[in-house]
Amino acid sequence: MRLPWISVFILLALSMNAHAQKEEALPYEEIPSYPSDYTSGNVIARMIDGLGYRFYWASEGLTASDIAYRPSEDASNVQETMVHIYDLSVMILNAATGTPNKRSEKTEFNDHQEIRIATLHNLKKASDLFLNMDAKAVEGLNITFAVGDRSTEIPFWHVLNGPLADAIYHTGQIVSFRRSAGNPINPKVNVLTGKNGS
Repeated sequence: MRLPWISVFILLALSMNAHAQKEEALPYEEIPSYPSDYTSGNVIARMIDGLGYRFYWASEGLTASDIAYRPSEDASNVQETMVHIYDLSVMILNAATGTPNKRSEKTEFNDHQEIRIATLHNLKKASDLFLNMDAKAVEGLNITFAVGDRSTEIPFWHVLNGPLADAIYHTGQIVSFRRSAGNPINPKVNVLTGKNGS
């Protein structure tokens, strides 16, 4: 008689744990509302939000065959592309916080879900920081690369044409790769409005 109750308790605990994990909302299921005015900081934030929304849906519902897909032998597969986008999100966030980029620092991931979660959170943190910056604060930003005890700074402009544009480009690759693998993104995704249509 005791065994069925233990089974029920275990199933209930597993169900609650699965529900709690599902409840953890990730940023960028849709783009946040836009500000009432234009500033250099909130325009940059909006660009990051556009990337976040695209990446959220490009990486939503990936299957094992999607993750392994590569269009040719010498091309990166979807998971490797996601790691690259993560690295770019770190550069964007580091530019916002004034943190130097160190090539030797690499994050290890267990699976594509960890990459996805970390990337989306990096983009949201960066967007939130830029949203509150005025023009003077943005003008003072650089991208800094540190190698050993030497560092190189380049103007913030390069974030826009460098890691931000590159991350959008590679997110498009994921969309294309998963379509080729037979699992296209949700057809309700609307990059113009930043909200999924019906």
